[in-house]
Amino acid sequence: MNSIGLPKQETVQITKKMNTLLASYSGLYMNNRGFDWNLKGKEFFELHLKFREVYDALILRIDEIAERILTLEGIPVHSFTENLKLSEIKEETNITNGTVALNSVLDGYKKVVGMQRIILEMATDIGDEGTASLMSDYITLQEKEIWMFRAYLA
Repeated sequence: MNSIGLPKQETVQITKKMNTLLASYSGLYMNNRGFDWNLKGKEFFELHLKFREVYDALILRIDEIAERILTLEGIPVHSFTENLKLSEIKEETNITNGTVALNSVLDGYKKVVGMQRIILEMATDIGDEGTASLMSDYITLQEKEIWMFRAYLA
């Protein structure tokens, strides 16, 4: 057992998945920064604020995920090289079109929600309430964001 009473072997597997999630969040964050900076067109004012809202929320979650990995006695990925290697979010560059950018965010959210569901199941299986709760909260928030982005793009 580790210091918080969870089985070490299973916790190592969870932290591996969480590091992939952390790297993916970092990719999503960087993409959103680029969308915020480079957006052009009629939707600029509206989407500029939305992308800022998204990346502000992502940076908080990045920190929470890293801290949870540390709580589970893992080491969070923190280099650009590791993030690019592990991330399931494709790097986007020079996107100026709001619809293209929103579709990228939507796809990214779908990916992280899927990853979080897997981590939630793994955490639940070993009684890791802290990780399960964190993943459950993120899933709830991002499912709503997915609905809102889909509605906006309709």
